[in-house]
Amino acid sequence: MFTQFQIDLYEGNDCYVPPLISDDVATLSPSKNPAFDFCEACYFMAFRDGKPVGRVAGMINRQVNESHGKRTARFGFIDFVDDREVSRALMEAVETWARNKGMDRLIGPLGFTDLDHEGMLVEGFGELSTMATIYNYPYYPEHLESLGYKKDSDWVEFVMDVPDSIPDKYNRIADIVKKKFGLRVLKYKSRKRIKEEYGRALFHLINDAYDGLYEYSHLTERQIDYYIDIYLGLLNLDLVTLVVDKEDKLVGVGISMPSMSRALQKSHGKLLPMGWWHLLKGLKGKNDRVDLLLVAVKPEYQNKGVNALLFQDLIPYYQKYGFKWAESNPEMETNAKVQGQWEYFTNRQHRRRRSYYKNI
Repeated sequence: MFTQFQIDLYEGNDCYVPPLISDDVATLSPSKNPAFDFCEACYFMAFRDGKPVGRVAGMINRQVNESHGKRTARFGFIDFVDDREVSRALMEAVETWARNKGMDRLIGPLGFTDLDHEGMLVEGFGELSTMATIYNYPYYPEHLESLGYKKDSDWVEFVMDVPDSIPDKYNRIADIVKKKFGLRVLKYKSRKRIKEEYGRALFHLINDAYDGLYEYSHLTERQIDYYIDIYLGLLNLDLVTLVVDKEDKLVGVGISMPSMSRALQKSHGKLLPMGWWHLLKGLKGKNDRVDLLLVAVKPEYQNKGVNALLFQDLIPYYQKYGFKWAESNPEMETNAKVQGQWEYFTNRQHRRRRSYYKNI
Protein backbone atom coordinates (compact mmCIF):
# COMPACT_ATOMS: atom_id res chain seq x y z
CA MET A 1 0.00 0.00 0.00
CA PHE A 2 2.86 2.41 0.82
CA THR A 3 4.28 2.17 -2.72
CA GLN A 4 0.97 1.72 -4.51
CA PHE A 5 -0.38 4.99 -3.08
CA GLN A 6 1.74 7.23 -5.33
CA ILE A 7 0.83 5.19 -8.43
CA ASP A 8 -2.86 5.66 -7.68
CA LEU A 9 -2.37 9.36 -6.88
CA TYR A 10 -0.84 10.05 -10.30
CA GLU A 11 -3.14 7.88 -12.38
CA GLY A 12 -3.68 9.57 -15.75
CA ASN A 13 -0.80 12.04 -15.33
CA ASP A 14 1.25 11.85 -18.53
CA CYS A 15 4.44 13.21 -16.93
CA TYR A 16 4.61 10.84 -13.96
CA VAL A 17 6.78 7.72 -14.26
CA PRO A 18 6.04 5.01 -11.68
CA PRO A 19 8.75 2.95 -10.05
CA LEU A 20 8.69 -0.81 -10.18
CA ILE A 21 6.81 -1.71 -7.01
CA SER A 22 9.16 -4.64 -6.41
CA ASP A 23 12.19 -2.29 -6.53
CA ASP A 24 10.65 0.16 -4.05
CA VAL A 25 9.66 -2.66 -1.69
CA ALA A 26 13.24 -3.98 -1.77
CA THR A 27 14.65 -0.49 -1.10
CA LEU A 28 12.36 -0.04 1.90
CA SER A 29 13.02 -3.51 3.32
CA PRO A 30 15.69 -3.91 6.06
CA SER A 31 16.14 -7.54 5.06
CA LYS A 32 16.95 -6.69 1.44
CA ASN A 33 18.58 -3.26 1.33
CA PRO A 34 22.20 -3.29 2.66
CA ALA A 35 21.91 0.44 3.41
CA PHE A 36 20.18 -0.67 6.61
CA ASP A 37 23.61 -1.71 7.87
CA PHE A 38 24.04 1.98 8.75
CA CYS A 39 20.53 3.41 8.30
CA GLU A 40 17.23 3.19 10.12
CA ALA A 41 13.79 4.21 8.92
CA CYS A 42 10.15 4.65 9.88
CA TYR A 43 7.19 4.82 7.50
CA PHE A 44 3.99 6.80 7.94
CA MET A 45 0.70 6.87 6.05
CA ALA A 46 -2.24 9.23 6.45
CA PHE A 47 -5.83 8.01 6.04
CA ARG A 48 -9.17 9.76 5.82
CA ASP A 49 -12.36 7.74 6.09
CA GLY A 50 -10.31 4.59 5.62
CA LYS A 51 -8.76 5.82 2.38
CA PRO A 52 -5.00 6.56 2.06
CA VAL A 53 -4.29 10.25 1.44
CA GLY A 54 -0.55 10.54 2.06
CA ARG A 55 2.73 8.82 2.87
CA VAL A 56 6.26 9.67 3.97
CA ALA A 57 9.41 7.90 5.15
CA GLY A 58 11.77 9.11 7.85
CA MET A 59 15.39 7.93 7.60
CA ILE A 60 18.63 8.39 9.49
CA ASN A 61 21.92 7.71 7.70
CA ARG A 62 24.41 7.26 10.55
CA GLN A 63 27.36 7.02 8.14
CA VAL A 64 26.77 10.52 6.74
CA ASN A 65 25.96 11.97 10.15
CA GLU A 66 29.17 10.63 11.65
CA SER A 67 31.33 11.83 8.76
CA HIS A 68 29.76 15.33 8.89
CA GLY A 69 29.41 15.58 12.67
CA LYS A 70 25.68 16.25 12.36
CA ARG A 71 22.40 15.00 13.82
CA THR A 72 20.31 15.07 10.67
CA ALA A 73 17.33 12.96 9.69
CA ARG A 74 15.99 12.61 6.17
CA PHE A 75 12.49 12.45 4.77
CA GLY A 76 11.60 10.90 1.44
CA PHE A 77 9.10 8.75 -0.44
CA ILE A 78 6.67 11.59 0.19
CA ASP A 79 3.31 11.96 -1.56
CA PHE A 80 0.03 13.50 -0.46
CA VAL A 81 -3.26 14.88 -1.71
CA ASP A 82 -3.65 18.64 -1.94
CA ASP A 83 -4.73 19.11 1.64
CA ARG A 84 -2.64 21.15 4.12
CA GLU A 85 -3.94 19.12 7.05
CA VAL A 86 -2.58 15.93 5.48
CA SER A 87 0.89 17.30 4.65
CA ARG A 88 1.15 18.88 8.10
CA ALA A 89 0.25 15.61 9.83
CA LEU A 90 2.80 13.66 7.79
CA MET A 91 5.67 16.08 8.39
CA GLU A 92 4.86 16.47 12.07
CA ALA A 93 4.98 12.68 12.42
CA VAL A 94 8.47 12.55 10.84
CA GLU A 95 9.69 15.52 12.85
CA THR A 96 8.53 13.94 16.12
CA TRP A 97 10.16 10.62 15.20
CA ALA A 98 13.42 12.37 14.32
CA ARG A 99 13.48 14.43 17.53
CA ASN A 100 12.85 11.30 19.57
CA LYS A 101 15.90 9.78 17.85
CA GLY A 102 18.04 12.72 18.98
CA MET A 103 18.11 14.53 15.62
CA ASP A 104 17.94 18.31 15.37
CA ARG A 105 17.55 18.83 11.61
CA LEU A 106 15.37 17.30 8.88
CA ILE A 107 16.25 17.38 5.17
CA GLY A 108 14.69 15.95 2.03
CA PRO A 109 13.30 14.54 -0.09
CA LEU A 110 16.25 12.15 -0.06
CA GLY A 111 16.66 8.40 -0.01
CA PHE A 112 18.88 6.19 2.08
CA THR A 113 21.81 6.86 -0.29
CA ASP A 114 22.51 8.75 -3.51
CA LEU A 115 21.40 5.83 -5.67
CA ASP A 116 17.85 6.42 -4.46
CA HIS A 117 15.60 9.16 -5.83
CA GLU A 118 16.14 12.62 -4.38
CA GLY A 119 14.90 16.18 -4.74
CA MET A 120 11.39 17.63 -4.99
CA LEU A 121 10.44 18.98 -8.41
CA VAL A 122 10.04 22.78 -8.34
CA GLU A 123 10.27 23.52 -12.10
CA GLY A 124 9.34 21.46 -15.13
CA PHE A 125 6.01 20.00 -14.07
CA GLY A 126 4.99 19.64 -17.72
CA GLU A 127 8.05 17.56 -18.66
CA LEU A 128 8.08 13.77 -18.87
CA SER A 129 9.94 12.41 -15.86
CA THR A 130 12.63 9.71 -15.96
CA MET A 131 13.01 6.44 -14.09
CA ALA A 132 15.83 7.99 -12.03
CA THR A 133 13.88 11.02 -10.78
CA ILE A 134 10.93 12.02 -8.65
CA TYR A 135 7.82 13.58 -10.17
CA ASN A 136 5.44 15.55 -7.97
CA TYR A 137 2.54 17.94 -8.31
CA PRO A 138 3.22 21.72 -8.13
CA TYR A 139 1.47 21.98 -4.78
CA TYR A 140 4.09 19.84 -2.99
CA PRO A 141 6.75 22.57 -2.54
CA GLU A 142 4.03 25.07 -1.58
CA HIS A 143 2.93 22.78 1.25
CA LEU A 144 6.48 22.25 2.52
CA GLU A 145 7.33 25.94 2.46
CA SER A 146 4.15 26.75 4.38
CA LEU A 147 5.41 24.37 7.10
CA GLY A 148 8.66 26.29 7.49
CA TYR A 149 10.92 24.26 5.18
CA LYS A 150 13.59 26.19 3.30
CA LYS A 151 15.86 25.49 0.34
CA ASP A 152 18.93 23.42 1.21
CA SER A 153 20.20 22.57 -2.27
CA ASP A 154 19.01 22.43 -5.89
CA TRP A 155 19.63 20.08 -8.77
CA VAL A 156 19.13 21.06 -12.41
CA GLU A 157 18.45 18.83 -15.40
CA PHE A 158 19.08 19.29 -19.10
CA VAL A 159 17.79 17.74 -22.28
CA MET A 160 20.23 17.78 -25.21
CA ASP A 161 19.82 17.15 -28.92
CA VAL A 162 21.89 14.16 -30.01
CA PRO A 163 24.18 15.70 -32.66
CA ASP A 164 24.50 14.34 -36.20
CA SER A 165 28.25 14.10 -35.64
CA ILE A 166 30.68 14.29 -32.75
CA PRO A 167 31.41 17.98 -31.98
CA ASP A 168 34.81 18.92 -33.41
CA LYS A 169 36.03 20.25 -30.08
CA TYR A 170 35.14 16.95 -28.37
CA ASN A 171 37.17 15.08 -30.98
CA ARG A 172 40.17 17.37 -30.54
CA ILE A 173 40.06 17.22 -26.74
CA ALA A 174 39.56 13.44 -26.72
CA ASP A 175 42.54 12.86 -29.03
CA ILE A 176 44.76 15.10 -26.90
CA VAL A 177 43.70 13.34 -23.68
CA LYS A 178 44.44 9.90 -25.11
CA LYS A 179 47.95 10.92 -26.11
CA LYS A 180 48.80 13.06 -23.08
CA PHE A 181 47.66 10.64 -20.37
CA GLY A 182 47.84 7.32 -22.18
CA LEU A 183 44.13 6.67 -21.77
CA ARG A 184 41.97 4.35 -23.85
CA VAL A 185 38.35 3.29 -24.12
CA LEU A 186 37.19 -0.20 -23.17
CA LYS A 187 34.00 -1.79 -24.50
CA TYR A 188 32.50 -5.10 -23.47
CA LYS A 189 30.13 -7.59 -25.05
CA SER A 190 29.92 -9.86 -22.00
CA ARG A 191 28.10 -8.78 -18.82
CA LYS A 192 29.92 -11.52 -16.93
CA ARG A 193 33.32 -10.16 -17.96
CA ILE A 194 32.55 -6.53 -17.15
CA LYS A 195 31.25 -7.59 -13.72
CA GLU A 196 34.32 -9.69 -13.02
CA GLU A 197 36.90 -7.24 -14.34
CA TYR A 198 35.48 -3.82 -13.47
CA GLY A 199 32.24 -4.27 -11.49
CA ARG A 200 33.70 -3.41 -8.11
CA ALA A 201 36.12 -0.85 -9.56
CA LEU A 202 33.19 0.98 -11.14
CA PHE A 203 31.45 1.55 -7.81
CA HIS A 204 34.70 2.43 -6.06
CA LEU A 205 35.19 5.05 -8.77
CA ILE A 206 31.72 6.44 -8.00
CA ASN A 207 32.73 6.75 -4.34
CA ASP A 208 35.90 8.64 -5.31
CA ALA A 209 34.24 10.88 -7.90
CA TYR A 210 31.20 11.82 -5.80
CA ASP A 211 33.00 12.24 -2.49
CA GLY A 212 32.22 15.68 -1.09
CA LEU A 213 28.97 16.14 -3.05
CA TYR A 214 25.81 17.05 -1.18
CA GLU A 215 24.99 14.47 1.54
CA TYR A 216 26.91 11.77 -0.33
CA SER A 217 26.79 8.38 1.36
CA HIS A 218 29.79 6.17 0.52
CA LEU A 219 28.82 2.78 -0.85
CA THR A 220 29.92 -0.11 1.34
CA GLU A 221 31.22 -3.41 0.01
CA ARG A 222 27.84 -5.04 0.70
CA GLN A 223 26.07 -2.28 -1.20
CA ILE A 224 28.51 -2.61 -4.09
CA ASP A 225 27.79 -6.34 -4.34
CA TYR A 226 24.07 -5.57 -4.24
CA TYR A 227 24.18 -2.91 -6.96
CA ILE A 228 26.48 -4.91 -9.23
CA ASP A 229 23.83 -7.61 -9.43
CA ILE A 230 20.96 -5.15 -9.91
CA TYR A 231 22.38 -2.73 -12.46
CA LEU A 232 25.04 -4.39 -14.57
CA GLY A 233 22.69 -7.16 -15.63
CA LEU A 234 20.25 -4.69 -17.21
CA LEU A 235 22.55 -2.53 -19.29
CA ASN A 236 23.06 -2.46 -23.03
CA LEU A 237 26.85 -2.67 -23.04
CA ASP A 238 27.10 -0.56 -26.21
CA LEU A 239 25.96 2.31 -23.98
CA VAL A 240 28.57 1.64 -21.29
CA THR A 241 31.97 3.24 -21.83
CA LEU A 242 34.98 2.66 -19.58
CA VAL A 243 38.18 4.71 -19.75
CA VAL A 244 41.35 3.16 -18.35
CA ASP A 245 44.95 4.29 -17.97
CA LYS A 246 48.18 2.58 -19.10
CA GLU A 247 47.90 0.11 -16.23
CA ASP A 248 44.27 -0.70 -17.09
CA LYS A 249 43.02 1.07 -13.97
CA LEU A 250 39.59 2.62 -14.29
CA VAL A 251 39.64 6.43 -14.46
CA GLY A 252 36.25 7.21 -16.03
CA VAL A 253 32.88 5.67 -16.82
CA GLY A 254 29.81 6.77 -18.75
CA ILE A 255 26.61 4.75 -18.45
CA SER A 256 23.52 5.43 -20.56
CA MET A 257 20.24 3.60 -21.00
CA PRO A 258 17.29 3.93 -23.36
CA SER A 259 14.56 5.95 -21.68
CA MET A 260 12.25 3.61 -19.76
CA SER A 261 9.69 6.33 -18.98
CA ARG A 262 6.93 5.24 -21.37
CA ALA A 263 7.56 1.56 -20.69
CA LEU A 264 7.22 2.07 -16.95
CA GLN A 265 4.03 4.06 -17.47
CA LYS A 266 2.55 1.18 -19.45
CA SER A 267 3.65 -1.33 -16.81
CA HIS A 268 1.91 0.62 -14.00
CA GLY A 269 4.82 -0.37 -11.79
CA LYS A 270 4.22 -4.11 -12.12
CA LEU A 271 6.10 -6.88 -13.89
CA LEU A 272 3.01 -9.09 -14.16
CA PRO A 273 0.96 -9.88 -16.07
CA MET A 274 2.41 -7.85 -19.00
CA GLY A 275 4.65 -5.26 -17.39
CA TRP A 276 7.75 -7.28 -18.26
CA TRP A 277 6.81 -7.11 -21.95
CA HIS A 278 6.58 -3.30 -21.93
CA LEU A 279 9.91 -3.05 -20.09
CA LEU A 280 11.57 -5.42 -22.55
CA LYS A 281 10.28 -3.33 -25.46
CA GLY A 282 11.62 -0.22 -23.73
CA LEU A 283 15.06 -1.80 -23.50
CA LYS A 284 15.17 -3.44 -26.91
CA GLY A 285 12.68 -1.57 -29.10
CA LYS A 286 12.76 1.75 -30.92
CA ASN A 287 13.31 4.72 -28.64
CA ASP A 288 14.09 8.36 -29.39
CA ARG A 289 15.43 9.27 -25.95
CA VAL A 290 18.46 8.13 -23.94
CA ASP A 291 19.07 8.69 -20.22
CA LEU A 292 22.59 9.61 -19.13
CA LEU A 293 22.43 7.64 -15.91
CA LEU A 294 25.95 8.19 -14.67
CA VAL A 295 29.21 9.92 -15.55
CA ALA A 296 32.06 9.54 -13.08
CA VAL A 297 35.71 10.52 -13.46
CA LYS A 298 38.52 9.90 -10.98
CA PRO A 299 39.22 13.19 -9.13
CA GLU A 300 42.79 13.57 -10.44
CA TYR A 301 41.48 13.38 -14.02
CA GLN A 302 38.53 15.75 -13.63
CA ASN A 303 38.65 18.89 -15.80
CA LYS A 304 41.22 17.21 -18.05
CA GLY A 305 38.95 16.18 -20.92
CA VAL A 306 38.02 12.61 -19.95
CA ASN A 307 34.34 13.43 -20.49
CA ALA A 308 35.11 14.25 -24.12
CA LEU A 309 36.65 10.82 -24.48
CA LEU A 310 33.51 9.21 -23.05
CA PHE A 311 31.17 11.02 -25.42
CA GLN A 312 33.44 10.56 -28.42
CA ASP A 313 32.70 6.87 -27.93
CA LEU A 314 29.03 7.12 -26.91
CA ILE A 315 27.64 9.54 -29.51
CA PRO A 316 28.04 7.12 -32.47
CA TYR A 317 26.07 4.53 -30.48
CA TYR A 318 23.36 7.10 -29.76
CA GLN A 319 23.13 7.67 -33.50
CA LYS A 320 23.12 3.93 -34.20
CA TYR A 321 20.11 3.40 -31.94
CA GLY A 322 18.22 6.38 -33.32
CA PHE A 323 18.23 8.51 -30.17
CA LYS A 324 17.26 12.12 -30.84
CA TRP A 325 17.46 13.51 -27.30
CA ALA A 326 19.55 12.81 -24.22
CA GLU A 327 18.48 13.43 -20.61
CA SER A 328 21.21 14.57 -18.22
CA ASN A 329 19.28 13.61 -15.05
CA PRO A 330 19.96 15.64 -11.86
CA GLU A 331 23.17 17.64 -11.40
CA MET A 332 23.95 19.94 -8.49
CA GLU A 333 23.24 23.52 -9.59
CA THR A 334 26.67 24.50 -8.25
CA ASN A 335 28.52 21.80 -10.22
CA ALA A 336 29.85 23.94 -13.06
CA LYS A 337 32.32 21.22 -14.08
CA VAL A 338 29.51 18.82 -14.97
CA GLN A 339 27.27 21.40 -16.61
CA GLY A 340 30.15 22.70 -18.72
CA GLN A 341 30.25 19.46 -20.69
CA TRP A 342 26.86 20.24 -22.29
CA GLU A 343 27.96 23.56 -23.84
CA TYR A 344 28.91 21.83 -27.09
CA PHE A 345 25.39 20.44 -27.50
CA THR A 346 22.08 22.14 -28.19
CA ASN A 347 20.56 21.95 -24.72
CA ARG A 348 17.72 23.18 -22.57
CA GLN A 349 17.52 23.26 -18.78
CA HIS A 350 14.04 21.82 -18.39
CA ARG A 351 13.71 20.72 -14.77
CA ARG A 352 14.83 21.82 -11.33
CA ARG A 353 14.42 19.97 -8.08
CA ARG A 354 15.14 20.91 -4.50
CA SER A 355 15.96 19.50 -1.12
CA TYR A 356 14.54 21.33 1.87
CA TYR A 357 15.64 21.62 5.47
CA LYS A 358 14.06 22.51 8.79
CA ASN A 359 15.64 22.77 12.20
CA ILE A 360 13.56 20.67 14.53
